[in-house]
Amino acid sequence: MVNSGVGPRCGGVREGPISRTQAVEAIAAASPSATLCAHQGDLCLVLPSWLTEPLWDQFSALLPQRPLYHPDHPLRCHRPRISDRIVFDKLLQLLRFGCAYEAIADTTCSASTIRSRRDEWIRLGIFSQLKRIALDSYDRIVGLMLDRIAIDGSLTKAPGGGEVAGRSPVDRGKQGLKRSGMTDGYGIPLGRFLAGANCHDSPLLAPTLDRLAELGPLPDDITVHLDAGYDSNKTRALLDELGLHGRIAHKGQKAPIQASQRWHVERTHAWQNAFHRLSRCYERHAVVIDAFFDLADTIITVRSLIRRSWTTHRWDNRPRRCP
Repeated sequence: MVNSGVGPRCGGVREGPISRTQAVEAIAAASPSATLCAHQGDLCLVLPSWLTEPLWDQFSALLPQRPLYHPDHPLRCHRPRISDRIVFDKLLQLLRFGCAYEAIADTTCSASTIRSRRDEWIRLGIFSQLKRIALDSYDRIVGLMLDRIAIDGSLTKAPGGGEVAGRSPVDRGKQGLKRSGMTDGYGIPLGRFLAGANCHDSPLLAPTLDRLAELGPLPDDITVHLDAGYDSNKTRALLDELGLHGRIAHKGQKAPIQASQRWHVERTHAWQNAFHRLSRCYERHAVVIDAFFDLADTIITVRSLIRRSWTTHRWDNRPRRCP
């Protein structure tokens, strides 16, 4: 039971406790586009409506048309297909809270449906296309700062092991995941490379820089900001081969964070770790982990786009206050 928070002055409704179902219906009526999680514990807002609606509008445009009932069924009277919007909201809840599929499933959608629809969308490349569209929109409206990029690795837990997990040197040899992330000059995630936690940052630089080819035309002069883990002749030779300039912190010397632009990628790692599906990864397949990372990167990009363009642009359903 929760407190309704309304009294006689609010439409004559008597103040008092209401059921969880009534609370969900009331919130949904006030904000139909809000993504809620009310399966266990208190009611909570997964993402605000000003963020979920643009995501869903573009995501639904990429989905193929599916009939409500399967055309091969002889009577066409079986259970209808679960709405894609319901499954999409469940994936957002999984990404944000990091819980199990069975914990997030309810009467509207089962855990097997979430997994099967997730795999279907991965095969269609929906998540990667969504991220590509978000980056193109950000570049067109705000502009990606591709003349300086930052790359750094981040270690997270992977208790279930999997294809890209390895023994973590900082977690008593338990299974862990390392991502080598790349961002632009503001911190917009551009790409990543996944590997085991026992991999050094330096060998992951080359496959991470290969993600630049997916961004289209690049500036002639690009500076790559790296920490002291990349301070080696092999790294400098790789950057010279690719025609990139490197600003690398030197080993054994104190480098204040103000002396470089590496803090943008550190902030982006913190943004990504706010999605508990990524900070403690139980997925075992690399394609599934990449799909969740693409969804998280899309959310980060669209959120930054809305915040930075709020004062310069006007559009339908624009938030009344700056996010």
